[in-house]
Amino acid sequence: MKRVLKGTEPASFTEWKNSANDEWSPTYPTLQNPQKRYLHDSLLREQGHLCCYCGREIEASSSHIEHFRPQEHFEELALDYQNLHASCLRETKPGSPLHCGHRKGNWFDEAHISPLDEQCEFRFRYLHTGEIQPADSDDQPAINMIEVLALDIAYLNNRRREIIRRLFDAEFMASVSDEDLNRLILAIRSADITDQKAFDHIIARYAEQLLAR
Repeated sequence: MKRVLKGTEPASFTEWKNSANDEWSPTYPTLQNPQKRYLHDSLLREQGHLCCYCGREIEASSSHIEHFRPQEHFEELALDYQNLHASCLRETKPGSPLHCGHRKGNWFDEAHISPLDEQCEFRFRYLHTGEIQPADSDDQPAINMIEVLALDIAYLNNRRREIIRRLFDAEFMASVSDEDLNRLILAIRSADITDQKAFDHIIARYAEQLLAR
């Protein structure tokens, strides 16, 4: 999973919500453009145009507004900016495997991991094959998130394998030092969100795993 640092909701979204009166109350289904577009754009910017779950690159045309706590069970959070993120996959196509927000749907369990959890990225580990696993084999919330978000589908495994093997190739591994790994981790962990690239958090985690051996 990719950690999300929330910013301030767009003023237009706040104003729209504050326009409630005795005859009308704002609800998510009644949220329309331009406020909905401004909201979506704000979520994309604060996430560096990276999916809140898998960390792949996203744009407005390839993502949707995701309710971490689903509207079906948490209607009171439907317009809570802290509960809103940008997740990959704008439209679902018959036969295409679902993952991330569209795969999660209305699922919610107390044994979960939120993208807002500052430790969320450290709850997972990655293999050289691109596969994802819970960092602790007994971590049921991590197990749940992998399954519910389908973070282990072939598409994501292949994307992660490509980026891991591109950097951590035989030549790199033969000469890399702990100092090199620490510099790599620091560069990624301290980078502004606008400078982060797709799956950078996975590169950082893989380097951290090498140091921990």
